[in-house]
Amino acid sequence: MVSVGATAWLAVQTTKRAIQEERGQVLSDDTDILRQLSGFAATHADWDGVQPSVRDLSRTMGRRIALTTEAGDVIADSAARGTALPARASATIDPLNTDTYTEPGAQLAGIDPRAAGPYRLPAAERARVKVLAEKRLACVRTHLGDGSLQQLPSGRTMVIVEGGAAYVPPKCADGALNTPTRTEKEALDELIALTVPCLTLDGEKKRAANPLAGMGIDVTPGFTAAAQDSGRRQGGSRQTQSCVEDARRTQLDPYVAPRASLYLGALGRQPVGFDLSPANKAKIVGVAGLVLVTTVAMTTVVAVRLVRPLQALTAAARQPPQRHTRVAVTTKDETGYLAAAFNELTARREQMEAQRKAMVSDIAHELRTPLTNIRGWLEVTRDGLLEPDPDLIASLHDEALLLQHIVDDLQDLAAADAGTLALHREPVHAHDLVNRTVSAHRTRAESSGVRLCARIDSGIVLDADPVRMRQVLGNLTSNALRHTPAGGTVTLIARRAGDVAVLSVRDTGSGIAAEDLPHVFERFWRAEKSRSRRTGGSGLGLSIVRQFVEAHGGTVTVDSEPGKGCVFTIRLPRARHTPHIT
Repeated sequence: MVSVGATAWLAVQTTKRAIQEERGQVLSDDTDILRQLSGFAATHADWDGVQPSVRDLSRTMGRRIALTTEAGDVIADSAARGTALPARASATIDPLNTDTYTEPGAQLAGIDPRAAGPYRLPAAERARVKVLAEKRLACVRTHLGDGSLQQLPSGRTMVIVEGGAAYVPPKCADGALNTPTRTEKEALDELIALTVPCLTLDGEKKRAANPLAGMGIDVTPGFTAAAQDSGRRQGGSRQTQSCVEDARRTQLDPYVAPRASLYLGALGRQPVGFDLSPANKAKIVGVAGLVLVTTVAMTTVVAVRLVRPLQALTAAARQPPQRHTRVAVTTKDETGYLAAAFNELTARREQMEAQRKAMVSDIAHELRTPLTNIRGWLEVTRDGLLEPDPDLIASLHDEALLLQHIVDDLQDLAAADAGTLALHREPVHAHDLVNRTVSAHRTRAESSGVRLCARIDSGIVLDADPVRMRQVLGNLTSNALRHTPAGGTVTLIARRAGDVAVLSVRDTGSGIAAEDLPHVFERFWRAEKSRSRRTGGSGLGLSIVRQFVEAHGGTVTVDSEPGKGCVFTIRLPRARHTPHIT
């Protein structure tokens, strides 16, 4: 909630700041439009040719721009002909009464400095004044350290010392740069002639040679840029300043465009500016609050949906192990996958628990029979009821061998489960492995009336432990002989399939039912539950086969059809290099 609230607050503040910045940008664009059009008016005697400038400004600024006379006649318009003007004018363009050039972004009361009129220097005078300015700049840099040149709108070049001051060291003030040119002298004479009648009417004291000097105004070439400011700084009276300003406006009036009204609007239906009224602020707050409430509600719903399955999982995990509690899967997201995995783990735990109990019971049963036989014979012998003849000793020895066999099988399985089964790998020829297995079981096969044969491809070499692999094939062969009736056939096959060696034990016995096939390799499993160890084995042989084959990096599978026998197939990786065995 704190995070969402902070996000909403930040969004409101950011939106407000963005609106303020956008409004400031719009205001800056509007001022720049006014400045550029005022500059056009200050340098042109009329508005002819302003239409291209208006269109370029409109395209650049993204605003509609229109100019009209004071009577309302359209001078130029970036919109199509006949488009209604905005409700009111944004500003009045009058370079003789507004200065938008001296301080960009402001509209100062005064004459636009770009309105040079008769003071504008021709090219020859500009070049001559610039040479004088460069000479003075070199002198200023020698005495003050640094300075720069600045060209006034009239074309006159001035020297500005470091920091923007206009002070000139006495050694550099040769008077040549400040001497009016011919054009400036004629314009100043005209200005003086226009100022004198006003001063006479106002009763001001005049000097015959230079009436303006008596007003506290220094008549220099820089006068054309800031005459009224100079007079104010040097102590001229308000009446004098008013006369000078009126005279300058009269003198410049023929050189500037007439007053015009500036209309600014939107292009098409695009809104202009932003309204940060209390009503809009309330809208922003209301929207932020609605977003906050909606987010909190959605977060609560999602959190409840997420937490409910987790609570069920926690409750199930806290149950005693023997209960094997499962959790209902209600979603298909990560929580649902977790519940499904928990249920699968519970099912496996339940299955393993059942297998553990069954295995303990099977081991107890397998060990009880030979131990009972040994104990019975020994008790009879101890009580003197039977003499310990060779037949009795042989029977006890057989029972001891059974116990040893069971213990050895269990020990092998335990080593395989713990990953400590030792394999002594070496190159083993498949034909040697199969032939030895056939030889070891030939006598048993003949006594049972079963034909035992082999089919072997030449050149198959395995990288395997020969002892363990003989035990694997021996277990499969014994199992096949046990379930094959007289007259049947057991075939051992060795063939190659690419980089894999395939060893198969095929019989023509009774086969295994389809529902029993998944359990063939389980420990102590027998297809016929009534079989004893003497007739059906301990149920560990096939488990040992699977563990040994997997330890060699191979796989073992079984295919069977009841009444037609079964096939156990072992797939092992072949040795990369065939050894030369002599």
